[in-house]
Amino acid sequence: MSGATVLITGGTGSFGSTMARALLADDVAQIRILSRDEAKQDDMRRRFGDERMRFYVGDVRDQASVDDATRGVDLVFHAAALKQVPSCEFFPAQAVLTNVVGSQNVLNAAGRFEVGSVVMLSTDKAVYPINAMGMTKALMEKTAQAFARNAMTQRTVVSTVRYGNVLHSRGSVVPLFIEQLRGGGDMTITDPNMTRFLMSLSQSVDLVRHALVHAEPGDTFVRKAPAATVRSLAEAVALLLGREPGFSIIGTRHGEKLFETLLSREEVLRAQDHGDYFRVPLDARSLNYEVFFDDGSRRESDLEDYTSHNTERMDAEQVAAMLRVVPEIMLEVERAS
Repeated sequence: MSGATVLITGGTGSFGSTMARALLADDVAQIRILSRDEAKQDDMRRRFGDERMRFYVGDVRDQASVDDATRGVDLVFHAAALKQVPSCEFFPAQAVLTNVVGSQNVLNAAGRFEVGSVVMLSTDKAVYPINAMGMTKALMEKTAQAFARNAMTQRTVVSTVRYGNVLHSRGSVVPLFIEQLRGGGDMTITDPNMTRFLMSLSQSVDLVRHALVHAEPGDTFVRKAPAATVRSLAEAVALLLGREPGFSIIGTRHGEKLFETLLSREEVLRAQDHGDYFRVPLDARSLNYEVFFDDGSRRESDLEDYTSHNTERMDAEQVAAMLRVVPEIMLEVERAS
């Protein structure tokens, strides 16, 4: 990516900061950060102190501000989203405006200015969605696929990456567990048997890089990842702090699943194994009734979804070892010890 001009929407978040640091190391010509939060932009500007960074105050809901940030860009990483399940449940129309309409605005700008590649960041919650956040992310994915399907001759390659819990990203439960242990209280657990995929921020950047290099229009990429129960994750945090774990079971919250799904069985059927990753090519069949009523796939019933219940399972010691290589987590552990 040397010499490229890159736009990161929602770039002041956890992913954006990690991606920006990696891009600067790759000697890109310019990184543009588009976000609504001018305070976070100022903090990021001071923290990086690099003249190759450019900051655009704007909102993906506003086509004009997206156009201004996209003009002259080679690559786009679309991370801007409403990600919190509760806020999307209370304000689903707002989730639609950002996650669906905003994503369409990014695609419109990318096509208009002939951006080379757009990588859209999605979530496990888009697979069999049961909450507004997952539903709008699923529609974001469909929007990206429709763009690719309807514009196969355009220069812009649009792909999607999908992952589960990213350790120490915004909304991660690990900082909460650390704070609860530091205060001498019990860690609040929804369901001890609930499982979650675990990935570091650097691994999420690796997934995006893989998509950037290998994507054909409309592809979806998933990184293979281990999982752990919520109880094992809490025990791992207690191990890092040298504390005896205490739990308070609060029950599954509205909109939560017992386990995460990164690929549906229909996607597993079409997936290609890329070593550490799965690639799911775009289903580019024409939209006719035969596909839905007359043609079928005989193998789907023999396959399973790819979930946090049937992937590699880590115990508390293994999770603790994974947490130890995340600098942000260890810094919080040192402060709490």
